[in-house]
Amino acid sequence: MYKLETKLNVNSEEFKKNKESFLEILNTYKATLREVKKGGSPQAIQKHKERGKLLARERIDLLIDANTPFLELSPLAAYDSYDNQFPSAGIVTGIGVVHGKETLIIANDATVKGGSYMKESIKKHVRAQEIAMDNHLPCVYMVDSGGVFLPDQANVFPDKFHFGRFFYNQARLSAMGIPQLSIVMGSCTAGGAYVPAMSDETIIVKNQGTIFIGGPPLVKAATGEEVTAEELGGADVHTSISGVSDHLAENDSHAIQICRNIFETLRASDKQILELSSIEEPAYDPEELYGIAPMDLKKPVDSREIIMRMVDGSRFHEFKARYAPTIITGFANIMGYPVGIIANNGVLFSETSLKAAHFVELCSIRKIPLLFLQNITGFIVGKEYERGGIARNGAKLVHAVANANVPKFSVIFGGSFGAGNYAMAGRAYEPRLLFMWPNAKISVMGGEQAAGVLVQVKQEQLAARGKFMLKEDEDALRSSILKTYEKEGSAYFSTSRLWDDGIIDPIDTRKIIAMGIAASLNNKFPEPKFGVFRM
Repeated sequence: MYKLETKLNVNSEEFKKNKESFLEILNTYKATLREVKKGGSPQAIQKHKERGKLLARERIDLLIDANTPFLELSPLAAYDSYDNQFPSAGIVTGIGVVHGKETLIIANDATVKGGSYMKESIKKHVRAQEIAMDNHLPCVYMVDSGGVFLPDQANVFPDKFHFGRFFYNQARLSAMGIPQLSIVMGSCTAGGAYVPAMSDETIIVKNQGTIFIGGPPLVKAATGEEVTAEELGGADVHTSISGVSDHLAENDSHAIQICRNIFETLRASDKQILELSSIEEPAYDPEELYGIAPMDLKKPVDSREIIMRMVDGSRFHEFKARYAPTIITGFANIMGYPVGIIANNGVLFSETSLKAAHFVELCSIRKIPLLFLQNITGFIVGKEYERGGIARNGAKLVHAVANANVPKFSVIFGGSFGAGNYAMAGRAYEPRLLFMWPNAKISVMGGEQAAGVLVQVKQEQLAARGKFMLKEDEDALRSSILKTYEKEGSAYFSTSRLWDDGIIDPIDTRKIIAMGIAASLNNKFPEPKFGVFRM
């Protein structure tokens, strides 16, 4: 592989101005993240600790191996919704290493509405289980939840991907031979009782954990029987009488140690083997990404400048370097792992699509993970391109991406608009992980294009009735559309709704993708299989 040579002048005023603007939004993001990670109100946190309980993230830190990272997923879920009463949607999820095994961890945050589940909590929990399923990762459930958030019951209970999906997924994961372990560290009631009941092994904390299908108030209302929570479903009941739980723990720390002990008995997964190289830092400073990240999406960015600050030694073996230059394809290594990179360098043409589809096939045959770096306005439009078969050729790329047998990872470092999002492995195309930089935008099209289209449609509707649009009305409509698209296209709006797996600092991209690849190796890549490509 050849070392890429930068054409960037890091001392230019343009670079410095871009870096300054980016650092402003990055610092805002980091401040927001710090606030959200505090969890519930100070009063709720104090009450939680007075009970001798650890906070959700403290529990995770104690569970994972010392000096290993934890890749937290969607920490800003539900951000700027519900008056911000559900920080992180009341649940912490992510990938950590336990006794050398990549593990999916789901921990309820009882300081947030008692750990109860609303719409985004459900979505986040289910998404975590999907990641475990895709990557064959053992699951640890740190249960401390009051169950469904009753005021939001219509959004969390009856549908396919609502609360019941947790237990369906647990059953499917178990059938796939993927271990499920539960630590009951607080309340575990109603349907939530099935989380520990459907796990391979369950640990419950003395005088803290409770498991019951119906709590004391429901029992009294239904039968008239008066019973305490401890008598109904406490740790002593479930470890000595019912057998619902397998291990009794004295406190949170003891419970976590028991869980770690169980991990010593788990069988190692049959891993996918990749040919690894020595790990090298990029030849160019990754912090220079702050001056490259596109703040103005109208200005082109050479994606090679992104790549060379992300890959080992800044070395990149480019594929079809002289053909279809609006997309960059090639091979590199990230922290020793081989990866095929597809990066936008402009709009998607027919030849761009064919080049990228060819490259996806190569990576699928060679069993090399794919990294998509998105900064895409979409596919080219116009009479010439429609007649040239842009729909047919674009479909080839979409088809290849949908059926790629290797793990896909997507990072949106600029814009992600229209069908370009699909072709570049957007959420609908099931990348193993998808992240956004804080400057990123995502929507069906850019705000200005949407405003132009909708204003024209309105003008045509009025003209058909013999009327016309006043200039001030046109300006007001255009302004309203631009404002809506600016808000709904932001990285915060996306991550709040779990359209991605989180917003990340650009300099962490390299580490995060490496962690994703490491996790993906727990499930062997299937043989490639494609359907019909329209010729």
